[in-house]
Amino acid sequence: MKLFDLQKDNKKTNNDYNAESIEVLKGLDPVKRRPGMYTDTSSPDHLAYEVIDNSVDEAIAGYADKIDVVLKQDNSIIISDNGRGMPVDIHPEEKISGVELIMTKLHAGAKFSNKDYSYSGGLHGVGVSVVNALTSNLSIHIKRNGNKYHIGFKNGFKTQELELIKTVGKKKSGTSIWFYPDPSYFDTPQFSLTSLKKVLKSKAVLCKGLVTSFFDEQSNEKTTWKYDHGLDDYLNENLNQEKCIFPDPFAGKLKGDDIQIIWAVNWTLESGSNPEESYVNLIPTSLGGTHVNGFRSGLLESIKEFCKFRNLLPKGLFLAPEDIWHNVGYILSVKLSDAQFSGQTKERLSSRHCAGLVNIQIRDAFSLWLNHNIEQGERLASFAIENAKNRIKKSRKVTKKKTSNGLRLPAKLSDCTSIDHGRRELFFVEGDSAGGSAKQARDRRFQAIMPLRGKILNTWEIDSSAIMESREIRDISRVLGVLPGSDDISKLRYNKICILADADSDGLHIATLICALFLKHFPKIVEKGHMHIAMPPLYRIDVGKEVFYALDDPEKDNIIKRIKRRKKNRSKINVQRFKGLGEMNPSQLKETTIAPDSRRLVQLSIDYDIEDQ
Repeated sequence: MKLFDLQKDNKKTNNDYNAESIEVLKGLDPVKRRPGMYTDTSSPDHLAYEVIDNSVDEAIAGYADKIDVVLKQDNSIIISDNGRGMPVDIHPEEKISGVELIMTKLHAGAKFSNKDYSYSGGLHGVGVSVVNALTSNLSIHIKRNGNKYHIGFKNGFKTQELELIKTVGKKKSGTSIWFYPDPSYFDTPQFSLTSLKKVLKSKAVLCKGLVTSFFDEQSNEKTTWKYDHGLDDYLNENLNQEKCIFPDPFAGKLKGDDIQIIWAVNWTLESGSNPEESYVNLIPTSLGGTHVNGFRSGLLESIKEFCKFRNLLPKGLFLAPEDIWHNVGYILSVKLSDAQFSGQTKERLSSRHCAGLVNIQIRDAFSLWLNHNIEQGERLASFAIENAKNRIKKSRKVTKKKTSNGLRLPAKLSDCTSIDHGRRELFFVEGDSAGGSAKQARDRRFQAIMPLRGKILNTWEIDSSAIMESREIRDISRVLGVLPGSDDISKLRYNKICILADADSDGLHIATLICALFLKHFPKIVEKGHMHIAMPPLYRIDVGKEVFYALDDPEKDNIIKRIKRRKKNRSKINVQRFKGLGEMNPSQLKETTIAPDSRRLVQLSIDYDIEDQ
């Protein structure tokens, strides 16, 4: 069924919806029924990543220094480490062995607290159990406490009991998992050799002293990686001898209370395929996230400060993030307690507080470095300034305060000054009070604010030609530069349009009405990916000097639980519930909802492949 579309004609006449209709999925059935919710189903690569990440967690904790991967000719794979070995004792509550519990129960693991792992990629306790659910056969050999054990599974179900095979040396320990991916769950049943090698190499680079190896049985080739040098050498290796602004990368390592940051960054004079790699707890985050946002903004603020102090910026010229991000090559590795990712595939970090932590550390370190390397700093400044000038030249001019037909824009619109269409953002804000806070929180160079008076007209059942009778909708159309029902959005004045409403039920109703307006009467704007919904927090949680924000009650409860698990933190926990956006001061609104580095946005899209039901 399409959004907002009520199908009355096909409504069943008999009342057959009752308790028997409710289905309860148990064990690993949720994974088998909806595998795409738990892993990347394009190929079985992510299954291997999950097992490798578990081995890497042992290495991070200091218990393993070797990870071996063997790809068999029959497309099965063996992943082994010399860590502590999966637990084989009986769980006091579940009355089954630890390894069986881990492999057959979702949300079972040792990484919910910091007792066994200070930093880890496992958060939900579903990773390796997903591997078991989506494989036709899985066999585990465990060396622990001087003994070697074996247990077997088929299609997620235990087929061989945990048994002691033989005794081994007391110092020998580790886990070896051999599994066959079930091809029915994947678009491509084959593993990617390139991807597996890249992951293993990156683990060795990021975890000093860790030896990783990959053996391809088909070609009889084995590759081993061990990196005792820093990320700067790895970055130089991947820049392919390109001419760089710095003779040696700006690299460093910093450690805070709940975060460790290792980085290397340089800029090439010519465009190329420079490495842009980021990791959280050694897990690659190909889509970036808040750690990359904080890294970028920290570098930008440092170079801005450097330019200002030395009067390098021409009058009226402002540096944008893309000016310093052009031709960049970097490796960023962050180890973070209680890391939060967007989805089980963990391709993007969503921990809001990480942006600020990384920003402060990188900004201070880079500012110090620039002032100790003035000549190199001036070269980078010239490079960024030249990029800014080129960006402005290429930008499409946008007429200020007037639409194409000469009509003045609404007086309540607080427009932005940038003529770079790619950067311009418009926020539709609920109410004048919140609008006032948003105006102070925004970056007036590229963010515009348009307050709306309460709930707009429900336009879902109204023709596009008739909705212009509403003054509020008429103002929205004029601000956008697009007429309702028109397929021509070439004169759209903003690249990103964001709905900013309260996190309560009234705010959700207002956001729904605006979504309906755009889906029904401005569909091309939605199709092209311009439409977003901002996600303001409902709670602020203060613990000593730390501040956390939560979108809803479950996230609030999880944050409080994580705080309480920290034995070292005995500060009082204060929870504040925001009654609305107007209750936030501008700095809070900026950090949580408006600043690109730390906000959360949900993109509105249309899926035409979904059939009516």
